[in-house]
Amino acid sequence: MILVLLGTQNNSFNRLLEEIEKNIKNGTIKEKVIVQAGYTKFESNKMKIIDLMSKEQLEKFQDEADLIITHGGVGSIISSIEKGKKVIAVPRMHEYGEHVNNHQKEIVKDFNDKGYIIGIEKVEELKQAIEKIKDFEPKKYQPNNEKMLKIIEEFIDNI
Repeated sequence: MILVLLGTQNNSFNRLLEEIEKNIKNGTIKEKVIVQAGYTKFESNKMKIIDLMSKEQLEKFQDEADLIITHGGVGSIISSIEKGKKVIAVPRMHEYGEHVNNHQKEIVKDFNDKGYIIGIEKVEELKQAIEKIKDFEPKKYQPNNEKMLKIIEEFIDNI
């Protein structure tokens, strides 16, 4: 099963769901897909879409997932890699009205560079990331709170 996490921001991330649906249709994704959509409104008969999940429901789906595809939110990434899951992360982008700035690009790049996840910048790279994830062995997560605090502080300062 693939779990898709879009976070709980009051912004849509249709681009990612459109690309996931495209990859279901072309056969790249064959597994069942469950989406925690937040405020993204998307209709699909190819995915089970849940607006908001309880913490318990989210943890249950994370435990059951073979792969987690997530936006670039720190909480979604860390809660997934702490469980030792394979993660593909795609940042929400300001230019598409998905976030207030592009800080998720930095977050995704940082986790990718450390070998915890496969991070991509463009949704069109999803197919290649799904192929790559099959042989990907994520590093065991080692928190670096100083770096994360710096990214969060910069984000808050720029609001």
